Amino acid sequence: MNVFQLNLIEIPLSQRTKNSNIKKNIQEEGKKIIAKIPKDTLVIALDEHGEQWSSTELATRFRAWQIAWKNISIIIGGPDGLSEECLKKASLKWSLSKLTFPHQLVRVILIEQLHRAWSILNNHPYHREHIKKYSFCDSAKSSIRNDGV
Repeated sequence: MNVFQLNLIEIPLSQRTKNSNIKKNIQEEGKKIIAKIPKDTLVIALDEHGEQWSSTELATRFRAWQIAWKNISIIIGGPDGLSEECLKKASLKWSLSKLTFPHQLVRVILIEQLHRAWSILNNHPYHREHIKKYSFCDSAKSSIRNDGV
């Protein structure tokens, strides 16, 4: 069974007031995020304009990432998004949905999707689609019936 370790590193948000300079806040937060990213890591930015994947597509990508990289850093922006520097540092941009979520909820969705990808790769029953869709026995029975045997 394949194992992966998840570390959550939280960067404190810049203080926001009615008169805050949002661009400055985003840049400050971006510098703090980049400073926490280890060297030799695949950087994936969660971004509303990123690619969207099904759970099985994510599992396939997840396996390839694990093979090619020792570390994977997935970065989540604050309520105003990621800095341009963070987006440039990212090798991939991933969108969880066309919907907008509070950034705190994104953590939960992200962790659940990574767990789901792991369960797909390890044939764990948590993700049920592959049990029905890829059952060899059902395919064999269907082909036998279609052949008239």
